[in-house]
Amino acid sequence: MYSKNEASLLKREFWTAFGSYMKPIPNAGGQLINWVNYKTGIKHLYFRTDVTKRQASAAVEIMHPNSEERAGLFEKLNAVKPLFATATKGEWFWQPEVYDESGQPISRIIIVKENLNIFNKTDWPEIISFLKEQLIGLDAFWALAKDSFEV
Repeated sequence: MYSKNEASLLKREFWTAFGSYMKPIPNAGGQLINWVNYKTGIKHLYFRTDVTKRQASAAVEIMHPNSEERAGLFEKLNAVKPLFATATKGEWFWQPEVYDESGQPISRIIIVKENLNIFNKTDWPEIISFLKEQLIGLDAFWALAKDSFEV
């Protein structure tokens, strides 16, 4: 069991290692980007990654405070679902409305890989490989779909 401070340091170490690993990898447009803090360029639409002591996940999250606007963005994503499926791998779950950790409603598309633990360094290569594959897939999708989301 780790203290709160030790857990925080280990998480920071993981995300620093992941960022360093991803740094030399260009996006679909050939640019070097910050993969850990991926910018979609669309307000309230985010690509998120997370790792806990039980799983790793990658997600597209729509966090618009207006439920109609959020639903509209989710429908735009749904309209390009075949393109999403072509660019990404694995089983993604499409969730029109779920609640985040603070209880706010969001829309989300998520993929989860179970039985990975951020506190177990021997899991880090598998976590990094999983997140890398998902982020590169999301980026490839976004390179093709982003124009249809811009106002």
